[in-house]
Amino acid sequence: FVYLIPSIMYSNASTNKVVLEKYLSLPQGPRVQATYIWLGSTEQGIRSKTKTLESKPIKVEDLPVWNYGGSKAVGDHADTYLHPVKVYPCPFRRGDNVLVLCEAYEYNKEPAITNKRKACKEVMEKAKEFKPWFGIGQKYTLLNKEKCRLGWPKNGFPIKQGPYYCGVGADKAHGRDVVEAHYRCCLYAGIPISGTNAGVMPGQWEFQAGPSEGIDLGDDLWVARYLLQRVAEDFGVVVSFDPKPMVGDWNEVGAHFNYSTKVMREKGGMEHIEKAIDKLTRHHILHIKEYEPDKGEDNRRQLNGALKISSISSTKANHGCSLSIPLKVYAQGFGYLEDRRPSGYCDPYSVTMDLVRTTCFEDFLSLSAQQGIGG
Repeated sequence: FVYLIPSIMYSNASTNKVVLEKYLSLPQGPRVQATYIWLGSTEQGIRSKTKTLESKPIKVEDLPVWNYGGSKAVGDHADTYLHPVKVYPCPFRRGDNVLVLCEAYEYNKEPAITNKRKACKEVMEKAKEFKPWFGIGQKYTLLNKEKCRLGWPKNGFPIKQGPYYCGVGADKAHGRDVVEAHYRCCLYAGIPISGTNAGVMPGQWEFQAGPSEGIDLGDDLWVARYLLQRVAEDFGVVVSFDPKPMVGDWNEVGAHFNYSTKVMREKGGMEHIEKAIDKLTRHHILHIKEYEPDKGEDNRRQLNGALKISSISSTKANHGCSLSIPLKVYAQGFGYLEDRRPSGYCDPYSVTMDLVRTTCFEDFLSLSAQQGIGG
């Protein structure tokens, strides 16, 4: 049977959203609410807080630098500074209200430990001539507040995997309301979401975004993750990006990246795709360490799962491989490659930055070889 948690058990989900709408519909005059979003300075996790602006910002330079102290607010240098980098329409407050993606900096003006965006942007600026494009297939698992996966019995297991992938029906698709609400929020905010589907494991879903060029994929994915968690909050549901949410023969949670440069997308591009895969193969260990906030240790649970392989391998249209070339790319002779190694909670700035550095810059490959951090 399906284990259902009554919404009354959720303090947030049980609040009356109709009553809330009565207050959100109040006129707010010319002043605007700006929700600043950033990654915590000492741990990988999305944070946010809201600031009142006197008028709607026209460009990101109109937004002031802000700060926060947080749990480490002790001593003379406790504050972390939030530098706005991109603005999105806010689907929750609507009107002229905005979401503001920020980079976090320490008191000494150095990037916070979780701020990989600064380095990524520098690489993307250097790689402009290559015109790198990225797409993402972001998997995630929906849990109730007691951390039980949606669609799972309280004690025991659901029927084995098979009917859930792209499934339809109350016994197969669990949490679709969250998925639909998130989809619409992404469209409203201008996130280039391109699709969604139910995952292989019950309670698992995926959304796709892109193609995006350069730094935009990282920006859009972090904001899409924020929107997902914020929507789930309204439904009293928890979002997990854990790479292996259930031990055993149950599907892993990855974030699969599609990647190409201009020459890969042109006639004869297959030669360049294969060269890129060769370079990625020779620097597999580096990528595994750089993709995740914990240097890849936790991602081993995904890559070593029964439905995955941890060693580097490539083939055509094989979703069990680390690197894959889609059949349609083989057929037409140009297009893109798939990197299926990143976990569900990878840092997209690190992933996209390392894909570009490894495949586009020979000096980076030489430095990696000298430091002994190749494949």
